Amino acid sequence: MSLKTWLTPHVMQFLLDPARELKRRAAVERKRQRSGEPHTVHYFHQADDPYSQLLAQVLPQLQARYAIRIVVHHVSPPADSAAPDRPRLQAYSLRDAQLLAAHYVLDWHAATQAAAPAATDPNERRAQADALRTRWGHYLGATLYYGGEWYWGIDRLHHLEARLQALGAALPGVQGPLFPPGADLTAPVPVANPPAIDFFFSLRSPYSAIVCERVFRLGALTGAKVNLRFVLPMVMRGLPVPREKRLYIVRDTAREARLRGIPFGRMNDPVGRPTERGLALMPLAIAQGKGEAYVASFMRGVWAEGLDAGTDDALFSIAGRAGLMRAECQNALQDPAWRTQAEANRAEMMDLGLWGVPSFRAGATSVWGQDRLWAVQEAVLGSTSVHRA
Repeated sequence: MSLKTWLTPHVMQFLLDPARELKRRAAVERKRQRSGEPHTVHYFHQADDPYSQLLAQVLPQLQARYAIRIVVHHVSPPADSAAPDRPRLQAYSLRDAQLLAAHYVLDWHAATQAAAPAATDPNERRAQADALRTRWGHYLGATLYYGGEWYWGIDRLHHLEARLQALGAALPGVQGPLFPPGADLTAPVPVANPPAIDFFFSLRSPYSAIVCERVFRLGALTGAKVNLRFVLPMVMRGLPVPREKRLYIVRDTAREARLRGIPFGRMNDPVGRPTERGLALMPLAIAQGKGEAYVASFMRGVWAEGLDAGTDDALFSIAGRAGLMRAECQNALQDPAWRTQAEANRAEMMDLGLWGVPSFRAGATSVWGQDRLWAVQEAVLGSTSVHRA
């Protein structure tokens, strides 16, 4: 094991330590109080982005709930490196934003007509706003920045609200968030002929790592079969991932993992050989009915325990926890057939209008993102219920 491979999990665990985050937040607040400045939330609005249209619609509600100042910046669409399949991104964003509007009982027509509040500086140029967004570490529209942290769309608004409430910035009568995250099932629910759940994932995807056991639990509680549709990660398919995107994803994953009580942070990025070796064992695990156990073990190993799946000791330990025998794993590592299946899974995912992981299909529902598991759950249950904000 190289020094870098050994050191990385310790460094990432330190950087993502929630205690360190709280100390940094406290320092930001002390600085704000000394300056006498109000709580200032920066909103980055992309005019042609459906998620921005949704967020712009609810900003007045946010303003009415907290003693904050909102500064608006009008920005450009993300660069090609952050949106490698722009046509699919644009088509899916529209469909997904409409799904969100229905789920939270928002007026989609009103959202499409919503305009961002006037910028505090009417002469602010878009290039300057783009540069500011990059300097602070993001790449998308529909994003809120407060005190060194980013919150994307209405999906992450609850994190910002929790922080503002902890600071005492909530106005009288305000309790809870506008848009709470979806709740997972906690008890068995009998479902007659539930649709199978196609789970498209990458072993190198932190979002896939923190959602996999939730997907498996959903299947177990409803009787829905979970089909493991593993794919190669984007970067191993020749698609670039810019630095600000990588950093935001890791920090956001850690935040989402803490929300769900999922271990994450002592990570050893399995990009390259570790992922290929991990995928080589997938057909063996699936054939023995141990696919879910293996995926859960691998994800926990590399994303929460700092194991280097590029070594035999770590990989066979991961596999052994799932009930796979070392000799069988050694043989499986020599079989390249997994590559054909991974490519077939990728093509199937793309045919659904999706391109990233984790993605899901359950019946007629196909969605992208660990924060859309509520939609999968509703599809499995056949539910038409929605949360009313």
